[in-house]
Parts: sequence; structure tokens; C-alpha cells
Amino acid sequence: MRAVVLREFGPPDRLRVEEVPAPEPGAGEVSVRVAAVGVQFLETQVRTGAMRGAALPVILGKEVAGQVVEVGPGGDTALIGTRVLASTAGLGGYAETAVASADTLIPVGDDIGLPEAVALYRYGGTAQGLIRAARVTAGDRVLVLGAAGAVGTVLVQLLKRAGAMVVAAAGGAHKLALLRELGADHVVDYTLPGWSDAAGGQMDVVFDHVGGALGRAAFERLTPGAGRHIVFGLSSGTPLDVRPLELVGRGLTLTGFSTGHMWSRPALARDLVTEVLDLAVAGQVTPVIGQRFPLERAADAHAAIEARTTVGKTLLIP
Repeated sequence: MRAVVLREFGPPDRLRVEEVPAPEPGAGEVSVRVAAVGVQFLETQVRTGAMRGAALPVILGKEVAGQVVEVGPGGDTALIGTRVLASTAGLGGYAETAVASADTLIPVGDDIGLPEAVALYRYGGTAQGLIRAARVTAGDRVLVLGAAGAVGTVLVQLLKRAGAMVVAAAGGAHKLALLRELGADHVVDYTLPGWSDAAGGQMDVVFDHVGGALGRAAFERLTPGAGRHIVFGLSSGTPLDVRPLELVGRGLTLTGFSTGHMWSRPALARDLVTEVLDLAVAGQVTPVIGQRFPLERAADAHAAIEARTTVGKTLLIP
């Protein structure tokens, strides 16, 4: 089979397609013929060597959509031929066939495409989990940082469905135009000076996976006595700087949201993802696939993500 193999850490061109043996599923595993695989920012960090732990050579890729073609010893043969979303053990997805734990499988009906389903998979489930964690209710004023990304594009839509007033912050006119199309009440370019003032008024909730100066500016907009700041990443490379006495003095809540904890509970993750998929089938959520690349252009996919030019989800199509 064809797969994208990383044999040495470095720039995107280290990702190259090779012919490799197809993986065999073990007990409790299945083989999936991959129709689409999501590319994550974290995988670009593994490729550079910034995230240690991967033994080379390695095939990256965690989130896949496709059809089950084989089950491991003692597995349920009824799974063969089913359309599924699946998570590898963190590696192996950039390939024509990938192995995943049967516990991670989420059925995908025929009324949604597999690329669209994987675009809503892990990040759609994350967005739904974030809204629950923040206890968003109708009428809340909500600021979403990095709103044009894979989580943000789903989050904006789910927030509008919950009745929130959504301020979507991103960088660049094309990203802001997309966010308007997705229903954001107000959009703001956070690459411009004074962007937080342009957001207008105080916020009940901030969703922040950026951190650093942008996260701090958003924190300053929170409503005293009721504001909730939800941190679920630090794509700026700098953590949010908030002191405990600030929270006490202003009556604010700071919540750390770990996707790892969510995905370690397969039943919960399955419920969250299925809710989002059902909304997509009903036409209430639009999967945003900003970029599709064949396996041979995996390097271009990584370069685009690192350049911050992408919107929504970036996919590789074997």
C-alpha cells in the first residue's frame, strides 16, 4: 500500500510517499481502508522533532474515515464493510489502510460523505464538549479566538444554535468572510491593533486555544462576576498569564479543557461526535473542509498549516 513516511525530522519535504506493507490488525483492532485522514497541527510538531516520542521511520496520522476491511483475531466480522470514523494509536493514518482500536469506531451513515464526517470528527466532538464545559446558554456573549480553524468553525455554528451572540476572531479578510457565512454576529481581525476594543463590550465566555497576548486581551473583556475563560490549547506557544487573585478579585472562572480526558472516555466521545454528525445531516452544521491534498502532497498540507493560511479542516485523500 501507499503511505506517507517520515524517515528524518525536519521541514515538510521530509514527508514522502512510499510503498509499505499493509498493517495487520491485532486483537481488538480493525483495518480501515482510508477514504480521508485529518491533518492535525500537532503532527507538524512531531515532524519537526519538537514533539519527541516518535521512533523513526514513522507514518503520522490519527483521525481517519473509511470502510472496515478486516478485523483482528476474535473480532466482530459484522464490522467488515461498515463506514466508520476511527482513531489510530496516534500513528499510521497517512496511508491507504490504517489500523485502529475497535473501541474507537463511530458508525457513519450513508447520508454524509466520509471526508465531511472526518472534518467533524475529533474537532466537532471537541467543540460540543467545550460548549458543555462552558455552560453556554441563550443570550451569552461569546468570543471565539482562532475561530476560522477546525474547532472554531464548528464551535461558531454550535454556539449560534445554542442562542449565543458570537464574536469570531481570526486573522485575514478571507477568514472573516467565512465566519460571517457561518453565522457569526460580529467578526474581528486579531492581527490588527486594538482588535479587542473592536470586539465590542464585555464577554460572558471566551474560548481560547491561542494563549499569549491574544488570550490575555480576551481575558480582559470578561464580564466581572460571571465571565468564563475556557483554555484548550496554546497555539501561540505561550500560555495564558492569569494570576489567581485576578480571578478572585473579578469573580471570574478559568477552566482548562483537556481533549485527552474527553477522548479517554469512548462512550462520551462517541455521543458528542454523533450529535454533531446528526446536526450536519439535518443541515444545521456545515463541515468546513478548507483544503484537500492527495497523499503525494502531504508536505504541502503541513506547510499550509504551519503558514496559518488554512481554514477549517485540512484533509489528505489517499
